[in-house]
Amino acid sequence: MTLSPGFTYRDGQLCAESVPLETLAARYGTPCYVYSRNVLEARYDAYAAAFSGRPVRLCYAVKANGNLAVLGALAARGAAFDIVSGGELARVIRAGGDPRRVVFSGACKLDEELRFALAQDIACFNVESAPELHRLSALANESGREARVALRVNPDVEAGGHRHISTGRREHKFGVAMEDAEALLVAAKALPGIRLEGVACHIGSQMMSLEPLALALEQLAAFIRRLQANGFRLAHVDAGGGLGIDHGGQAAPTPAAYADVVLAALGGLGLEIVLEPGRSIAGPAGVLLTRVAYLKQGHGRKFALVDAAMNDLLRPALYEGWHDILPVRDGGLPDDEPIDVVGPVCETGDFLGRDRRLPVRAGDLLAVADAGAYGFVMSSNYNARPRICEIMVAGDEARVVRRREEVEELWRGEALFEDANP
Repeated sequence: MTLSPGFTYRDGQLCAESVPLETLAARYGTPCYVYSRNVLEARYDAYAAAFSGRPVRLCYAVKANGNLAVLGALAARGAAFDIVSGGELARVIRAGGDPRRVVFSGACKLDEELRFALAQDIACFNVESAPELHRLSALANESGREARVALRVNPDVEAGGHRHISTGRREHKFGVAMEDAEALLVAAKALPGIRLEGVACHIGSQMMSLEPLALALEQLAAFIRRLQANGFRLAHVDAGGGLGIDHGGQAAPTPAAYADVVLAALGGLGLEIVLEPGRSIAGPAGVLLTRVAYLKQGHGRKFALVDAAMNDLLRPALYEGWHDILPVRDGGLPDDEPIDVVGPVCETGDFLGRDRRLPVRAGDLLAVADAGAYGFVMSSNYNARPRICEIMVAGDEARVVRRREEVEELWRGEALFEDANP
């Protein structure tokens, strides 16, 4: 099982930095997310070091984990940001990030989001279709502003992960087919309120091999060279994100290896390189802390029923995302029989891990590893379950960076029909 350096066993207890997870469970209750600020910063620093001295802008993907404390820590480190909604832009600004260092991605940007981003003078819109480009032109012209844009092209390359997190194939909703892109770029140059600045590409998430990325970026570089030969003057190329993290015994490529591939393909174009890492920064910086409520022996299956559920961590149910699960108290022998770690939600798909070998008893604490990305941000109130709290640890200090919801908040904004406004 893998753990990032911020989560280690000390005297038989799993700790977040210097704080035992048992202490956090006693203080704040379970389930809860626990983040290591030092790991978060170290993961960002690894990217910065890998591209040191090169014209590279690191835009953290806010969709991975948008907690204000996470964004604030990365903004203080010098991060720029990649967003996919107006709400994420508002979060970046509230956390102290500079909107003029924000890239706006996403296949369906709404009018109110485009107006907000234009008013904040963001760095770039990654445009993904002809209708979006023309709508952005109209809104920019209407507001008397100029929209800096890059066109997201689709190289038709499979990233290699689960099909739900692959984004670079011809059949996906993202981007513009490579063969259609140049005509749209010609149109963009003539549109009012539009300043064409770059070309973007993102083939998917949780890449455990760099070969698909190398293939996609080679195609992207060849396309850009054709554009340059045809008189297009570009400022940057956006290579997206998608680098995976170690999980299930598999080792992901390092940021240094990733940098070698990116620079080999794009380093000779004379352009600034924009990158959008998310999971590989935030994922290993967090765990989901949960307590075993019951052990249940079924016919041919054994279950650990825990207080966390798919509404807290959706990845396993949504696309069979793997998370190592570790006992908070070390030293026990794993059960001879594999066990499924499942939650209270009334769905068969409500599981955190299947067929695990764990030393586990009722009342034990478990840590679901690598839950710092696509964890809380995808959570919900399904089954009328209040959303859980988020804790950030730095050294021997722990702080609540999002409080646990109260039951009464579940119906905030609702009304009985008789009491509702017509």
